[in-house]
Amino acid sequence: MLKLDPVKSEKVWGYELWIASTHPNGPQKEFVKAVGDYPLLVKIIQADDTLSVQVHPDDKKAVELEGPDARGKTECWYVLDAKPGAKLVYGLKKDYKKEELKALIEDKNLESALNSVEVHKGDFIFIPSGTVHAIGGGLRLLEVQQSCDITYRLYDWGRPREIHVEKALESVKSLPAKKIEKFPGEFECQYFSLEEVKVQGGYSYLASKADGWQLVYVLEGSGKIHSTDANGKSPDEAFKAEEIFACAPGDKITIEGACHLMKIKAK
Repeated sequence: MLKLDPVKSEKVWGYELWIASTHPNGPQKEFVKAVGDYPLLVKIIQADDTLSVQVHPDDKKAVELEGPDARGKTECWYVLDAKPGAKLVYGLKKDYKKEELKALIEDKNLESALNSVEVHKGDFIFIPSGTVHAIGGGLRLLEVQQSCDITYRLYDWGRPREIHVEKALESVKSLPAKKIEKFPGEFECQYFSLEEVKVQGGYSYLASKADGWQLVYVLEGSGKIHSTDANGKSPDEAFKAEEIFACAPGDKITIEGACHLMKIKAK
């Protein structure tokens, strides 16, 4: 079992903490040494201002646009904190043709096509590759995604950063936005699964060998965690909110305390 230390990246809109990463743009060396290339990237996003309107390619389009080693990016967000009235862009208002979107961008009128929704602490948003989206200011999110750092900006609210209109338009899909609700306790898609666990006292589980390395993120609370494998029990490790642990396949994980956890697995 490894306690992973975050890699911080400052942004014009706030910052990111890459809390579980083997990606070359922000690797945790001890995690890379243990697992090699982990297929997921887990982040904390602190958005003090609105992010760009962006889209990520799927696996096929990533290879086509960026090369044979590229992955696509399907992701999800769990809202850790939200200021009153905080919003994000989640998809488009209708099914637009590429030519329509390009004209809106050229006319500086893309905002009229964006589906803006208010979100609150505990909400969950699934962002399949190809979904147009933007995180609004006043939000702190847990992001679970494929291990990919490809972002195509469609629009950046007048900031003088590069936009990637042609690649973005190639990647956009007409996907219906799902209703945003509180996290249902469990979620899975093609690339990852999440399970919410609330602990009052003690909790143990076996990290299946078939699932590979798994992650345990502390949403709230505090306590102690240890693992047990063929070599015996590891020392107790104290934890607090927003810390994350990588658990080796086959380990028995034991947690003591009062806490709210998110278990994350790659598929």
